This record gives sequence, structure tokens and C-alpha cells, in this order.
Amino acid sequence: MVVYVLLFNARTDNEGIHAETMNGQNLILMFEHEDDATRYALMLEAQDFPEATVEGFEQTEIEEFCESVGYGYRLIPEGTLAVPPEYNLDEHLWDPDQPNPDLQPQDQPSDQRNERPSDRPDEAVGGISQAELDRMRQQLEKLL
Repeated sequence: MVVYVLLFNARTDNEGIHAETMNGQNLILMFEHEDDATRYALMLEAQDFPEATVEGFEQTEIEEFCESVGYGYRLIPEGTLAVPPEYNLDEHLWDPDQPNPDLQPQDQPSDQRNERPSDRPDEAVGGISQAELDRMRQQLEKLL
């Protein structure tokens, strides 16, 4: 099955795949539908990320990549509105020749990444706080 991921600096020596850190685990988002990946890329751009390229890959290829660098992955089903986390990691320490899963989550190698703190005091049952829901609602209203 073909899935879609977000790449930064696609087809360059400094190419990087978009990853998120959730609960200390680096995750690559794999979208079932290209339009959903494009929508997510536009939301990242609205958060001052550089333009991301949506690329299709075989799902097994992305899964093998994740295993090789110690990342997890999450499949985003078609029609799901995935929203980027509120907090972005400012420091980008991605080195394609030196993947190091022993680094702290905030220092994990990646070209462009979001970070979501899991220990926020306003964290609600189910993993999403009211503040996060309010932020998502505001982002969606801006897109309209």
C-alpha cells in the first residue's frame, strides 16, 4: 500500500522526513491519502515551518526505515484531520550519516520536528487537554 509522508528539502543532500515526538517516542506520520498529508503540510507551514513536499512510498519501506533508525510510526487513516502539536522544536540536529537513538528526545536527529510535552499539567484524560483542543479549533478557523 502507498502511504504519504512529509519531506523537507526533498531530493537534496539535506533531505529530512517530518517526525513528531510523542511520549518520548519519535513517530513518522504515514497518511493513507495524499490530500490529508497536503492539508497537514499546510498547517505546518502556518506554524512557520518551511514548505514540505508530500511524497508517496510503499508502507513497508517507511516501516523498515523507522525500524532502522529506532522511530515509531503512525498510520493516519483517510479523512482523519491530523493537527500538528502546538510546540515545535527549534533545534534541528539531523545528520543522515549518524542516526543515534540514544540521544534525548529533544535532541533526536531529524530535519524538522514537532515536540509535544507529555507532562503538561492541563493534560486531560484521553491525552488531549482543553487548551490543546482550543488551539486546534483556532487553527482550523484560520484555515477557513
